[in-house]
Amino acid sequence: MRVLAIMCHPDDMELSCSGTLIKCKKRGDDVIACHAANGNMGHVEIEAPELREIRIAEAKRAAALGGFEVITADIDDLTMNSANVDQQLKLLRIIRWARPDFIITHHPDDYCSDHAELSKLVFKASFDASCPHFHPECGAATPVTPIFYSDTSRSVNFIPTEYVDITEEMELKEAMLACHESQLKWLLDHDGIDIIAVQRARAADRGSQCKAKYAEAYNQLLASQRLRTYRCLP
Repeated sequence: MRVLAIMCHPDDMELSCSGTLIKCKKRGDDVIACHAANGNMGHVEIEAPELREIRIAEAKRAAALGGFEVITADIDDLTMNSANVDQQLKLLRIIRWARPDFIITHHPDDYCSDHAELSKLVFKASFDASCPHFHPECGAATPVTPIFYSDTSRSVNFIPTEYVDITEEMELKEAMLACHESQLKWLLDHDGIDIIAVQRARAADRGSQCKAKYAEAYNQLLASQRLRTYRCLP
């Protein structure tokens, strides 16, 4: 399969679905990780232009550990807007280029506007990508794609319908997250949390719900043309 994770900021993939993507890679899938935003606002000291470069480099190091291809839509933090045509076309190009069998992205009710707006962008672009006369300069049409929404921040207001056992992938997941050194400091300063410990606790909690030590949780988008007769997640 071809798997496309379209997450918002450069560490969101590692936090939300990297264990699943590692497992996809192990079964032979082609895995593409896209961070739509460039992360340029995620620090209390480092200015935006420098931070953008740092965070893109951190994402590349993390993806290399997982064996993923990594790309960015390079949208500035806090400007994600599902009504923005330029952003719509960026996502359209990415989906048509990747030609995924399924997409993982944020839940539309996640905690910040960047995440919620990206979810709407992915929903729109993944359908638009199937219409061959819609911006053909953005690539050849691709079938309407199944979408799986990753767990929300702290799992608030999220009832999973799918689980992936990531017990064997947990060590690598944490190593990938540790590549985002700028965010370890930012999240401690801004939110007062040790993000590696927090994500470990969440994975343990989700694991306890499905008889695994660690797990990642998802909602599948239940909509016409988005469903398949086979399981997509590993």
